[in-house]
Amino acid sequence: MALYLDDLHEGQSFVSPGRTITEADVVSFAAWTGDNNQVHTDAEFAKNTRYGQRIVHGMLGASLCLGLIARTGVFEGSAVALLGIDQWRFSAPVFIGDTVTCTVDILSTRRTSSGEFGIVERQVTLRNQHGEVVQGGRMDVMVAVAPIAAG
Repeated sequence: MALYLDDLHEGQSFVSPGRTITEADVVSFAAWTGDNNQVHTDAEFAKNTRYGQRIVHGMLGASLCLGLIARTGVFEGSAVALLGIDQWRFSAPVFIGDTVTCTVDILSTRRTSSGEFGIVERQVTLRNQHGEVVQGGRMDVMVAVAPIAAG
């Protein structure tokens, strides 16, 4: 169920269902973006790197956050626009086979000057199956004000 501006407030937190990252995810992302760096796409090369295995593209993790947020249903039907991704950090590697979840913490809300929409400041955190933070930052969004019920 979508939440509108007046339904959201500082301190709320929403956690997405999990999603396991597959080989197909990495191969597809490499194809879409053209980022075929060997650390992502070459198992033999990756064996000799810092992590001893391929790592998932950092931006694939950030992109998955958007899909995981959608799976919560909180902003489906009320989100108008993603306003930006700020202060995003890649704090630990993500590997093929990891299951990630995304937490959205509401930092603040305010109406726009028109009053038709609102700005929701959100801290977004991607965690692996061990609960370790692997990525995170701000993903602020514009949302609609609840429609007035016809009566």
